[in-house]
Amino acid sequence: MSDVPFDFKEFIEPKKEPAEPVAFPEESNLPEEEPAIEELDVQKAVVEELAAEKVELHEQIAGKEALLQEKQNLISKKDEKIASLEDEFKAKTAELEALKEKVEKLSAENVRLNGLVQENIMKSLDMQERNPNALALLDREVELPDRFPGETRDHVLEVIKEARDKAEAEGRIRRAQLLEGVLNANEPSGNLAQRREALKKFIAENGNIINGVVMAELDRCKIAYKKGDEYLLPKEILLRTY
Repeated sequence: MSDVPFDFKEFIEPKKEPAEPVAFPEESNLPEEEPAIEELDVQKAVVEELAAEKVELHEQIAGKEALLQEKQNLISKKDEKIASLEDEFKAKTAELEALKEKVEKLSAENVRLNGLVQENIMKSLDMQERNPNALALLDREVELPDRFPGETRDHVLEVIKEARDKAEAEGRIRRAQLLEGVLNANEPSGNLAQRREALKKFIAENGNIINGVVMAELDRCKIAYKKGDEYLLPKEILLRTY
């Protein structure tokens, strides 16, 4: 056995080697930092992409502005067309109103002229030369004015005709024969029938309604269309007048 004393600590704690000094390079020997190429490429790509997007957005905006302008132009054209149609409608409406007014004036003038024609016809018939027996069946006073010129003779003949028809129906033969002789010797002038037919036709043309036009004509002819405060029916006016 050796005389060297045995130390158990050598087995418990590892033996520490002396640390070697770390050699740091001098600053002059450090390499200079260079920008990373990959990072520059990324930035360049991003810038290019943004620029492309900007160009694309400008193109989209320009396209939409052009489309908007086109629609505004179309709206303007439609507005102009609507305004033109409105002006045309107003012109047609004014033309229609003018035509209506013209038709009303012509209708009134037509009524007036028809009245004048009928009046002239009656005057012409009344002014025809007749002997006293042509104006009345019985002797009459020539100085006595006829209340209804041109109608007296025809009214009397109609009364005689009705009396003749009634006498025949009742079997009064002698009266019927006498009245028949009077009718054969005296023919009606036709004035009464013409006036009756003219009035009937005029009322029928106005729808058998006593309106303003009819009343104006009846007033002109001095024909009553009211009994007190009540208006007469067309058939009542005809019956009372002719």
